[in-house]
Amino acid sequence: MAAAFAVASSGGADVYRKPPDTTNLPRLGDASREDLSPILERKLGEEIMNDIRRDPDYLDDDPTLEYLNNFGSALVAAAPDARGEANLNFFFFAVRDPMINAFALPGGFIAVHSALLIAAQNESELASVMSHEIGHVQQRHIARQLGKQREDMLLPLASLILAALAAKASPDAAMGIALGGQGLAIQRQLNFSRDAEREADRVGFQIMNSAGFDTSGMVAFFKRLQNATRLYPDPPPWLSSHPMTEERIADIQARIRTAPHHKPRPDSLDFHIIRARARVLQDGSVKGNDDNKAFFESQLTQPNRQEQIAAQYGMAFLALKKGDLAGAQNWLDKARGALKPKPGVFSAESDGSDGAPLFAGLQLEIELAPGQSDAVVQRAVKDAAMAYQQFPLSRAIAHQNAEALIAAGKYEEAARFLRDQIQQYRAEPKLYDTLARTYAREGKIALQHMALAESYALSGALPAAMDQLGLARKAKDVSFYDQSVIDAREREIKAKQKDEKDEKKDSKF
Repeated sequence: MAAAFAVASSGGADVYRKPPDTTNLPRLGDASREDLSPILERKLGEEIMNDIRRDPDYLDDDPTLEYLNNFGSALVAAAPDARGEANLNFFFFAVRDPMINAFALPGGFIAVHSALLIAAQNESELASVMSHEIGHVQQRHIARQLGKQREDMLLPLASLILAALAAKASPDAAMGIALGGQGLAIQRQLNFSRDAEREADRVGFQIMNSAGFDTSGMVAFFKRLQNATRLYPDPPPWLSSHPMTEERIADIQARIRTAPHHKPRPDSLDFHIIRARARVLQDGSVKGNDDNKAFFESQLTQPNRQEQIAAQYGMAFLALKKGDLAGAQNWLDKARGALKPKPGVFSAESDGSDGAPLFAGLQLEIELAPGQSDAVVQRAVKDAAMAYQQFPLSRAIAHQNAEALIAAGKYEEAARFLRDQIQQYRAEPKLYDTLARTYAREGKIALQHMALAESYALSGALPAAMDQLGLARKAKDVSFYDQSVIDAREREIKAKQKDEKDEKKDSKF
């Protein structure tokens, strides 16, 4: 898999998108170091992620994010050394892209393309890809390669990493970013060496084997990738620096013969459901919806029970996206019925396995969709409370619980719930955004701007955070206590801005 974005058009809409801003990327440290420090590596990754999160093709879909992070965390847990000396917090996410690919960014940020989620036929295949990318992070390939470059070459390198997002909307925009960062020279440096790819294969193999996945899934996916690349007149740019696929397949087959065998893990229903969800999210055009409908109808005839249920879920989600709420509820009821005689979604006996949180979440999506009656919205409040009680660790359900309270006009209860959530999950900008919206409904203007300031600060937009604090200070309802909090936050943000300015001043950029 690629270790970073490839600069290549993927056939997206021909609409110009503003190129990502690379002027404020952090200084990466002493050029004489052999590699980047873990702290600087993470900082660069966070800066790049701030741009990626603002891109329309970033799949900010709570159920997908939750599945990928649960799945990825299980793989990381099987590799005690993966977090490294900095004890990295890995973050797994998806981007909408029709090319089968995955990539790792500095600092433990790992993504899969929506097409890869759809192409993987089982969790072992998905595990093979994600374990490979974890291997890149564990071996610090990105940091080691960046550290070997001259410091004044790092900004063009960051530009190239970001250029792929613009490529989806405009190949010309992507080329501008790449050329502006001396992309033609840096691309050769960006591509991982064949030795690094072999090492990531080896580490990935060990990770997925330790996690209990069928290691033959790595071979199966390599073959699928090999078939997919035959559709292109030229190999994808990221593939040019990789070992030939036949060589990688032979190497993994040799490892399989000598590795200890164990009973492979069965696929979870969640995997099949998330694939169905990714299929709908990848292409919401009229043709895309028609193609997805035909696919799900065909999948309904398959003998595999999990695929049948996933197809019913997919039909429900597709109907929801098209505004057919009755159809969505009908298909969801069918999917739930196919699970019987297992416990119901909201049953206290359910342990959260077999898709239960995903079914609960889709039920809430339907109940909170535009056009629902007040009675249905009030039912959503009860269903959300029950789902959150049953699945308290689900971030998707927690967000929906807050949305249900807001939709029902229970603003004070929603604000209290969100403040409690923020105490546990301080790094989630979405919580602050939702809290700001809640305060706006209550008419608490100062608190609204203070919450937005925290969201902007977490997203790296420090000037915008300062602007929001200024608006909060001028609000008519600002209290003496609020003023004290604003003063403290302004000092902290100004200090952070000064540090970043000093880093930029000291660098050669």
